[in-house]
Amino acid sequence: MTRNPEPGSRGRRRGATVGFVALGALALSSGPALAEPTAEEAQQRYEELQEELSVLNEAFNQAEEDHSTARTELEDIDARLAEAQEDLDAMSGQVAGIARVAYTESTHSLFTVLFDSSPDAALQNVADLNFLSEGQEVVLADYVVEVERAEELREQAAAAEEGAAQALSEAESAQEEGEAALEEQAAVLESLGGVDPTAGAAGAAAAGGDAGAVSGDVQAVLDFARAQIGKPYVWGGTGPDGYDCSGLVQAAWAQAGVSLPRTTYDQVNAGTRVSRDEVQPGDLLFFYSESAPSHVGIYSGNGMMIHGSNPSKPLEEVELAAYWDGVFSGAVRVG
Repeated sequence: MTRNPEPGSRGRRRGATVGFVALGALALSSGPALAEPTAEEAQQRYEELQEELSVLNEAFNQAEEDHSTARTELEDIDARLAEAQEDLDAMSGQVAGIARVAYTESTHSLFTVLFDSSPDAALQNVADLNFLSEGQEVVLADYVVEVERAEELREQAAAAEEGAAQALSEAESAQEEGEAALEEQAAVLESLGGVDPTAGAAGAAAAGGDAGAVSGDVQAVLDFARAQIGKPYVWGGTGPDGYDCSGLVQAAWAQAGVSLPRTTYDQVNAGTRVSRDEVQPGDLLFFYSESAPSHVGIYSGNGMMIHGSNPSKPLEEVELAAYWDGVFSGAVRVG
């Protein structure tokens, strides 16, 4: 069953992380109600859930990335405000007095600090300002502008961090629902005598790849990836005890000194595109959507790949024939 590429862009996708999660949750809950499905129908539903789960996983990874970025920006701005407070503490006399009022004034306006008060207070502020040298006036003006800008940015950053945290929470809930749905469908498929279509041929994990035909860097990538086989698939996992699909790819290529992005959405743009019949060991294989693929594996040669597909089974090496070639969307050569 071959999927058509989905249109889209990185910018629109990132802005719609919550939408992806909501869509995935809806799809998980709206599958066909089959009272007595056949093995073929059960397998088809399993394939649908596998694809939906991979989308939810990468939506979760993107939400984690977005939240981490928002939190870092907020921490940076807090550090700027802390430095401003230190600068205030270092000021002396009249400069510190006026600056302190400016810093705590809700309007953040130097004009307001000096004049928008009682007549006596305004006269005192002007008198205080008359004590300042020209250089001190410049310092004060720069200080007020810096604090105003930093506090405006902090409000924006705090709102962004709150939104990113909410998106991450929703993504986590959606992926838990997806995992439960896939496990339930796996049990249905097994009860009907069906076979997991994503597992490849029996004994495929022992087939290995074209180890003698690769460079030293690629060999390091493959050696690392194979050493992870059998470890658990972990949501958002980047090792060393467990990985998800893009986390495994990122960690494996790090062995060759290559720093790859965290998500499949970005990894697909991290190298040179190659066709399916041109793939070589070490190449990244992407699946489901051409523009925003939600699953990735490492080609290991002999029609095989190393990957992690879902939490119900460990990292493995499987044949591409049948299911995975049917949902293949592109390949990238890195390094």
